[in-house]
Amino acid sequence: MSFRRSLTEAGYVEGQNFMIEYRWAEGQYDRLPELAADIVRRQVAVIVTSGNTAALAAKAATSTVPVLFQVASDPVQLGLVASLNRPGGNTTGVTSLNLEVGPKKLELIRELVPNAAVISVLVNPNNAEAEIQSKDAEAAAHKLGLELRIVHARTERDFDAAFATLVKLRAGALVISPDSFFTTESGRLGALTLRHMVPAISPYREFTAAGGLMSYGASIPDAHRQVGVYAGRILKGERPADMPVQQSTKVELVINMKTAKVLGLTFPITLLGRADEVIE
Repeated sequence: MSFRRSLTEAGYVEGQNFMIEYRWAEGQYDRLPELAADIVRRQVAVIVTSGNTAALAAKAATSTVPVLFQVASDPVQLGLVASLNRPGGNTTGVTSLNLEVGPKKLELIRELVPNAAVISVLVNPNNAEAEIQSKDAEAAAHKLGLELRIVHARTERDFDAAFATLVKLRAGALVISPDSFFTTESGRLGALTLRHMVPAISPYREFTAAGGLMSYGASIPDAHRQVGVYAGRILKGERPADMPVQQSTKVELVINMKTAKVLGLTFPITLLGRADEVIE
C-alpha cells in the first residue's frame, strides 16, 4: 500500500514504532461522528480520513488532533481548511480531481455508447457533496443533449433496488459518482453492472479491475502516497496549519476489454489510444 510505503520511507514501520487503528463506517455515514469521537478519546497522534463526509466528521470531533484528509473536491468549499496554501487549524491533506472530471466521465461513456437514450448517475445521498455531484452531472448532460436520471444508494442493501431502477428506466449506461463507500464496494458494483449488462464508468481503477467496464479519475494510490508523506511529516512534529493542501493531479483512464466483449461493445480506436491501461 502506497500510504504505508511513504511512512516506511519516512522511518516509520507499522508494529515497530507506530500502530494504525482502523475504523469503518461500512457505508453508514451517520456512524462517522461517534467513530471520530472514539478515535479522539484514544489520543492518537494523527487522524487520517478518506472521503468528504469522514473528513468533516473528524474535523468536527477535534480542534487539536491533526487531521489528514483525502477528498475528491475543494476542501475550502467543504469548510475543511481556510485556504489551500495556508490551511490553518489542525487539518490538511490531499484533494483529487474526481469531482472536476465528472463531466468527462459522461463524455467518455457517451463516446462508447452513442445511441444510449438514457444515462443514469449513481449517487450516495449521504455524501456531503451529493447535491453538487447531481447538479454537475445534470449540467453536463444538458450540454451534451442527454437525458439523465439520478439513482441513489446509501448502503450495500440499496444496490439491488438501484439496478432494478436502471432496468425500468432502460438506462443505456451508468456513471458512478466519487464516493468512498462506492470505492470499497467496487467488486459488488462491477458484478452488478455485468449481471444487468449495463455499460458503466467509475472514478476508480478498482472498479475496472473488479470487472467494471471503464474508469476515469484520479489515482487513489498516488493520493494515498501523498497522504502518507504528510503523515510522516506530522509524526516528526510539523503542524497541519503550515502544510499546504496537496493536489493529486494524476488522472487515469482504464478499460476492461474482457467486460467489453461480454457486453458486446467495441471500443473506438481513438478511445483505446487514450487509455492509460487496458485490461485484456
